[in-house]
Amino acid sequence: MNLSFLEKVGIVFKHIFSSYLSIEMFIISLLLFCILVINIKKDNFLIQLISISIYMGFVIGIFVTYTSYVRTSINSFVKGIMNYIYFPSTIVYFFIMLFVSIMLIYTLFSKKLTYVKKVINYAFFSLLFFFFMSFLSLSAVDGVDLINVTKLYQNDTILSLVQISNLLLVVWFIITGFYHLYQFYKKKFDK
Repeated sequence: MNLSFLEKVGIVFKHIFSSYLSIEMFIISLLLFCILVINIKKDNFLIQLISISIYMGFVIGIFVTYTSYVRTSINSFVKGIMNYIYFPSTIVYFFIMLFVSIMLIYTLFSKKLTYVKKVINYAFFSLLFFFFMSFLSLSAVDGVDLINVTKLYQNDTILSLVQISNLLLVVWFIITGFYHLYQFYKKKFDK
């Protein structure tokens, strides 16, 4: 499929105007966008609540209308996650470390984060970077081709380093999520 950008846009426009359902969804999305933009200045809570309800209605409508497809998609998604957990991709691992590097820079310069949260972030970042550097050095010393998946998965140490890094990242996400929830409710109840 070798289409130019304009051809892709043309295909999308054909799809938008190909059926009544597509036209209705486009008009509803456009109206919702306009209402949300107008509401930026007014900041009306009722409009925000109605907008969230409409979006949730879209999602629920898709779930109800296409139940079997949604079930199949969720199963495929869970299988993909499990497959990544047991057989991690080095490309994804490199992108994870890029994300961790960006978050480290954010933590370094952020004035919003508390001392405790910065210490927690630094601890996780340090561990993740240690595992990543160990992964790279072990791959280089053992001469493991990072693209050759079978050789990569035959080395238990490399596989363990990547899997533990993924587990640490998930734990850090959970701690960060609870931290932000705590901060949100703390501000709400302090008022």
